[in-house]
Amino acid sequence: MSSAAPSLKFRRPDFWSWTTLAAFLAFGLFLVYPLVTLIVWGFQDAETGAWTLDNFTKFFGRDYYRNALVNSMVVTLVVTFWTVIIAVPMAYFVTRFTVKFQRTIDVLIIISLLSPPFIGAYAWILLFGRAGIVTRFLSDTVGFEMPSIYGFNGIAMVFVLKLFPYLYLYACGALRKMDASIGEASESLGATAWATATKVILPVIVPTILAGSVIVFMRAIADYGTPQLIGEGYTVLPVLIYNEFIGETGGSSNFAAAISIILMAIAGLVFWVQNWLGNRRKFLMSALNPMKRRQLTGPKNWAVHAFLYLVVFVATLPQLTVVYTSFLKTRGVIFVPGFSLDSYRQVLDGMLTPIINTFVFGLMAIIIIVVVGVLVAYVSVRRANILTRVLDLFIMFPYVIPGAVLGITMLLTFNSPPLMLAGTVAILVIMYVVRRIPYTVRSSAAILHQINPNIEEAAVSLGASPMKAFWKVTLPAMMPGVLSGAILSWVTVINELSSTLILYTGKTATMSVAIFTEVMRASYGTAAALSTILTVTTVLSLLLFFKLSDSDDINV
Repeated sequence: MSSAAPSLKFRRPDFWSWTTLAAFLAFGLFLVYPLVTLIVWGFQDAETGAWTLDNFTKFFGRDYYRNALVNSMVVTLVVTFWTVIIAVPMAYFVTRFTVKFQRTIDVLIIISLLSPPFIGAYAWILLFGRAGIVTRFLSDTVGFEMPSIYGFNGIAMVFVLKLFPYLYLYACGALRKMDASIGEASESLGATAWATATKVILPVIVPTILAGSVIVFMRAIADYGTPQLIGEGYTVLPVLIYNEFIGETGGSSNFAAAISIILMAIAGLVFWVQNWLGNRRKFLMSALNPMKRRQLTGPKNWAVHAFLYLVVFVATLPQLTVVYTSFLKTRGVIFVPGFSLDSYRQVLDGMLTPIINTFVFGLMAIIIIVVVGVLVAYVSVRRANILTRVLDLFIMFPYVIPGAVLGITMLLTFNSPPLMLAGTVAILVIMYVVRRIPYTVRSSAAILHQINPNIEEAAVSLGASPMKAFWKVTLPAMMPGVLSGAILSWVTVINELSSTLILYTGKTATMSVAIFTEVMRASYGTAAALSTILTVTTVLSLLLFFKLSDSDDINV
């Protein structure tokens, strides 16, 4: 009696299998391969191409380069410390107490978050620079000379006011998920409000504070525009990288690549330490009984409101300053009394190309980001396997790669055949997609985790194909998360500066590049007009998101 040998059944690749493979190859080509190229360049001699450690020896062997590293670490750590000091109490106040105009506060904080840091630096120069509005007013009226806004103090101030919203939003989210019984139990045992806040509530949200602090650290250590505009000799690593790569005083691609490797190593180490500490102090929280806000009275109520309003006013002052000065008459670098639309006329007469480029490139990138982001989020959650886990790791890379470094990797890799992309629109769009897609993937995956897969399975059992079930059932349910990530991706794309400065040409300049260039040329009127257009676009994008999603929250 013979029996048939058992047959091996192989699962035919479906749409999601091909999607995973295509995304894996795309990120391998446009992210991993450029990073490998950067590392190779960092360990090669510029003239002979031989493997060497000379680039790193040069960096650590000279005081100028070591000082740039120390400067970056000092300013970044100081900024991170002060964002914690400011943001965590703010988050505690708005989630614990009744605050008037809280929605307005949240919207203004988000607006200040989504504007590019270099505009903040530019605005503070307009106010307190050597020829600033406040500086000249105080000097002419009372003879008071303002302390210098330039250097370490200026960089740190701009970063703190720009970056504290990240930590504020993270802390607010964690506090809103905390069960009220935690604080009630502490107070019922006789603990004061201060002891409950510092010894019970604060330790529980430490992992969230660490996560937000890392985002602040990454943004501060990677920013090029702010220290370049307001640093005046306080050199940090991104400025050093840019100068060595394409600056008049540098021009050494291999040395710039070596510095980029050092910067990535620092960012990666900080990210790993945060994950390690966060995992050691992880708490499970339930919001079945969320904390209820209570009304403060007397001096405490006044103090809380004064603190919140003061921080929000100072944080939004740069945007208000830019909009106001864009309508002033200018004479060179000086704003003169009277209002005028001349700055806008100059922008419309000679700077339409950067404005058009910003919207065209941004729309091209956001379409790709949304489509690819949704598909990648789906396979990472619903079709998890080794390949999707590696793909998810690839997508996280841009979180720890500074913009200027990513721009250099792209230019080094795609500056020769067979894939000659340098100087084209394609390289900018690809860079925007790679750099900003994590927002959409993360927000889409987060909401997908909340959608019961049985809903999709029920649609299939009723006769719908798997693809139809996805498009008709799952995708509509994902839209709030998709919108949240997409709007954040869109706003950060149109405000992108560091990587764009490396990759743009005269024909592919964007608004952020044009603003930066005008500020460096001391053409403050046109810079203000362009900044206002960019700020208004950001605000309108944010309001559109609120309207479409019926939500006041944007996940960062």
